Amino acid sequence: MCGRYAITLPPETYREFYGYPEHPNFPPRHNVAPTQPVPIVLEDRGERHFMLVRWGFLPSWAKDPKEFPLVINARGETLETKPTFKAALKRRRCIFLADGFYEWRRSGREKTPFLIRLRSRKPMPLAGLWETYSSPDGGEIDTAAIVTTDANGTLSAVHDRMPVILSESDIAAWLDVRDERADVMRLVRPCPDDWLDIVPVSSRVNKVENDDPGLMEPLSAPVAAPVPAAKPKAKKPLSSDEDGQGRLF
Repeated sequence: MCGRYAITLPPETYREFYGYPEHPNFPPRHNVAPTQPVPIVLEDRGERHFMLVRWGFLPSWAKDPKEFPLVINARGETLETKPTFKAALKRRRCIFLADGFYEWRRSGREKTPFLIRLRSRKPMPLAGLWETYSSPDGGEIDTAAIVTTDANGTLSAVHDRMPVILSESDIAAWLDVRDERADVMRLVRPCPDDWLDIVPVSSRVNKVENDDPGLMEPLSAPVAAPVPAAKPKAKKPLSSDEDGQGRLF
C-alpha cells in the first residue's frame, strides 16, 4: 500500500518532466497524508494537464459519500473487476506527483518507518486513477487513488505491497485514455529492484503534523515505535488496499 509520500522537488522540475503547460507554484511537502489536496498530471484529448485533487477516491455513482470508505489505494489486481475502478481505469488514469514514499515494517506491537526513493532522484511517477464526484446539491470534488501491486524484492523486506511506479517510457501509455481498449494492465507491476533506495527514517513521520526536511534524513539504524492502540469502533473499516481506509467526511 501507500499511505504517505513526499513531493519535494521544485515545481518546475515536475513541469518539465511531465510536460504540462500550467505553471503551478507549490511548496515542498515531506509528509503528504490521505484527504489532503494533492497534485496529479492527467491527459485530456492528447494534452497533459496539472490538477489538484483530494487524495481519496470517490466513484461518481456513490450515493452518500459519508457512507463510502476513503479509498487511498486501488489494488491493481481488482482494477478490471471492481465497480469502483472499472470506468476510471479506462477513462481517467493519472500520475501522482511524487519523489518518494514511506512504508512501515510491522513487528508485533511496533512499526519502523522507511523512505523509498528512486536512485536517480528524479520524479517518481506513481500510477493513479481519478474521478469527479457530483453531489445531489450540485457540488463537485475531484478525487484520486494510487494504484498498488505486489512488492518487489527490495521492498518485500518491509511490506508486501507497493505503489505502481511507472518507467519514463510508460508514462505516455498510462496517461493516454483515448483508446479504451488499450492494454494498460501490463504496466501494473512491481518496478525493478535496482530502481529504488530504501532507508530507515525517524518515527516523527508517523504524525501528520510533522512536515519538514528532517523526516527524510536517513538514520544509521532502524528505530521502531509502538503501534498506537486501536480505538473502539462501531464498524471496522476496510483496508486501503481493499476498499478504503477511514472515512472521507
